[in-house]
Amino acid sequence: MHFVGLDAGSVAVKTVVLDENGEKKEGQYRRHYGHPLRISLQLLREIKERWPESVLTLTGSATRVLASALGVRPVNEVVAQSYSVRKLYPRVRTIIELGGEDSKLILLEEGKVKDFSMNSVCAAGTGSFLEQQAERLRLTIEEFGDMAERSKRPSKIAGRCSVFAKSDMIHLQQIATPVEDIVAGLCFAVARNFKGTIARGRELKLPVSFQGGVAANKGMARAFREVFGLGELFIPADFALMGALGAALKGKETGPAVAFDPAALEACCASLQPEEEGYAALASDRDDFLARHGKGCSALLATAGARGDVACAAAAPALAAPSRIPAYLGIDIGSISTNLVVIDGSGNLLAKRYLMTAGRPIDAVRQGLEEIHAEVGDRVEIAGVGTTGSGRYMIADYVGADIVKNEITAQATAAIFIDPEVDTIFEIGGQDSKYISLRDGVIVDFEMNKACAAGTGSFIEEQAEKLDISVKEEFARHAFRAPQPCRLGERCTVFMENSLMANLQKGVEKDNLLAGLAYSIVQNYINRVVAAKPVGRRIFFQGGVAFNKAVVAAFEEYLDRKITVPPHHDVTGALGMALIAMRHMGGHALLPVP
Repeated sequence: MHFVGLDAGSVAVKTVVLDENGEKKEGQYRRHYGHPLRISLQLLREIKERWPESVLTLTGSATRVLASALGVRPVNEVVAQSYSVRKLYPRVRTIIELGGEDSKLILLEEGKVKDFSMNSVCAAGTGSFLEQQAERLRLTIEEFGDMAERSKRPSKIAGRCSVFAKSDMIHLQQIATPVEDIVAGLCFAVARNFKGTIARGRELKLPVSFQGGVAANKGMARAFREVFGLGELFIPADFALMGALGAALKGKETGPAVAFDPAALEACCASLQPEEEGYAALASDRDDFLARHGKGCSALLATAGARGDVACAAAAPALAAPSRIPAYLGIDIGSISTNLVVIDGSGNLLAKRYLMTAGRPIDAVRQGLEEIHAEVGDRVEIAGVGTTGSGRYMIADYVGADIVKNEITAQATAAIFIDPEVDTIFEIGGQDSKYISLRDGVIVDFEMNKACAAGTGSFIEEQAEKLDISVKEEFARHAFRAPQPCRLGERCTVFMENSLMANLQKGVEKDNLLAGLAYSIVQNYINRVVAAKPVGRRIFFQGGVAFNKAVVAAFEEYLDRKITVPPHHDVTGALGMALIAMRHMGGHALLPVP
């Protein structure tokens, strides 16, 4: 009799075969690329051919359908990991386990689990996070680990989110940081994230075992040793198979192992897999959607710098060549974009710029100022300047701003100026998203995203790039053609990429995936940013993501409410600051105060 342990995880399927004496006869690690059931059955067929008299024990996050077909309960992953350690390495007191999409800390006392902690729906401390960064740097994961181990000065990088880490990496590359220091910085970011979000003050008693697929990464082993101050870090010989080993050992010794027939299992699993129903087609029941958001509102898509744009319904005044009128400048400095707006004393928009910050906010502001000066500099005299955004204080010093305000106030000021009746603002930018609730022109509540880019523009841009689709040119066109948008759920950027690849391999059309992504960004935003806060009936959608009409349609379908995309939604933060600067300098006494 042989005992098989199968561990189907988020990224790979692992199997171990033990003989009656508990000796390992073979172990396999095979990536499933979104098809854990198919690969599991394939491995079980191969095992059954070599060892016909064998019984099976399951563990892992992706064994639900297999377990249902066999009529058994899988062994808990924490139990499986700790059981193999207890049997094979009884001196170990702490387990650090990092897999493709999961990370765990398990504390042992006298061979039993004393405490444990696991990651949430975020990839920041997992193997998929590191793999995505390695891919961005065009390195194999093996090269990645070797380079990280050689680094002399690991860089400081945000480890809380893949998208934010990408921004840090771009900045480091721009200042010619050695690649080995960048990859080491990523490893240290993962280790610090693990310490802060999973260990959370728990004492790691020695010896500490590092297991899971990520344990092959020498840079991660170094990072854990230094971040936790460990003299040594034990890595088992079968570090990637410890879950499967635990399942096989537990099946052998305590009896949850069952006989299995791969052919019968395959037929049973096919009948158990549910057909998931997709979302409604975008704008399916809204015949007026195109009238409200399509050609009838072409001004919403006006390019930055176009003349004659106005912040309200009135037309911009014609200026006599020799005259100079008082004007007000608003600057919004964000992580992704830097926006500048110039208005006159009536709120007419005279010029605007939407520029990429690219890790160099001062250069972006300088470029914007030069371009605006070339456009309207001979006709206006700047009478007031306001700054907002994440770089507002630095740029305020640089330009000599008269007033500095936060992004919430700036966004609300612009919205109220455009429509005093607005009661809800959804603002989604490159890496930030905001919710603002208004009552009678006054801010009564607000919320922002928390260290996660899943409901932001960078999220949708990253996924579109993986599908070889241009966000600006093709995304909405494909999404509106989708008959049944996929239910991709609210997942982090890294995990969503794995879901997309799995769906593509199943034959799902790109159109349905892209429409599903539009719904996903809405679902992330509503559930994580808005949460249980009230959503009114006069809703403004602001920020650069509002250019994507598929996301606008997804909001309307998801909420069953009409959404207004206001004029100049891409620069409303800068517009709000120009209006605030005008009020601050006494240029217009009638502007509403949010």
